[in-house]
Amino acid sequence: MSGQLDYEINKELGECYLFMGDLDKAEEYYHKAMGDDGVYAEPHLGLATIAVQRGELDLAMGYYRRAADLEPGDRSYAGMALIEMERGEIEAAFTHFGMALAKNPENLVALFGMVRLAYAHNRVQDALPHLKDYLAVDPVKNEVRFTLAGCLMTLGRHEEAREQLQTILEQEPGNQPAMELSEQLRQVAA
Repeated sequence: MSGQLDYEINKELGECYLFMGDLDKAEEYYHKAMGDDGVYAEPHLGLATIAVQRGELDLAMGYYRRAADLEPGDRSYAGMALIEMERGEIEAAFTHFGMALAKNPENLVALFGMVRLAYAHNRVQDALPHLKDYLAVDPVKNEVRFTLAGCLMTLGRHEEAREQLQTILEQEPGNQPAMELSEQLRQVAA
């Protein structure tokens, strides 16, 4: 039990120091947590975050991969995808964003990373199922619904986009971005 307690304490201290911006101390405690019990992904995710902040993407990728090996999770897959996106490894990034969203449809980092990548590479259609999966879990998340409406509009699916915007305006009548996009749709239809 002492090993588990040491792990938890060191992991929590690593998280606290990371939150405070003391990367060296955070790194020290994450390494201690790995030494206490190397079977958890969390310290690897913390070390990956530190490596990203330091611009050490190869090191970060190694930590994300190790975390995914220990505990396949949405955060490790999303981290790998972000690095791959930065490196221009488009197919790998799409794959890892998809894996992250399969694990957790509510991972907004993965979701909006997928959307950004989809727009940049003319694959907006590929983002639609993930946006719809998110809304199946949280139908009142208007930021996601607005993004879905924008994607539908980009694809020329104006009636579906209008329906999404109408849903937003029913839930939140003063939503300015939804009102503006609705007006753009009206102008396109005219």
